[in-house]
Amino acid sequence: MTAPARVLIAKVGLDGHDRGAKVVAMGLRDAGFEVIYTGIRQRAADVVRACIEEDVGALGLSSLSGGHMANFADVVKELKKQKVLSRIHLFAGGVIPPADQLKLRKLGFFAVYPPGTSLQTIVADLTSRLKK
Repeated sequence: MTAPARVLIAKVGLDGHDRGAKVVAMGLRDAGFEVIYTGIRQRAADVVRACIEEDVGALGLSSLSGGHMANFADVVKELKKQKVLSRIHLFAGGVIPPADQLKLRKLGFFAVYPPGTSLQTIVADLTSRLKK
């Protein structure tokens, strides 16, 4: 029997809007993933430390406050610093303009999910990504 894939969902920075992150976390859990949710107002270093301690295969970051570029870049920088970026698949969600979605993909995010994305899409994408 194979252990379920481990995914960490985090809210970095001062964004206190976490309903979407919780919905995704619960949807992933219901689909069979083992999900760790860090809660709101996390620092990049704390999120990366949790990724390492929990030995996750994927990290989902959520932003609804407009701070996604700076906050998500800080997480990527910390993942590189800790030498774990290559083993953690990154995805993002929230209110992120198309131009910033392209920038996040260049930073290493395999997907950026806007509000209204179906949980089935996220589950399928993550399942496919973690099998590679």
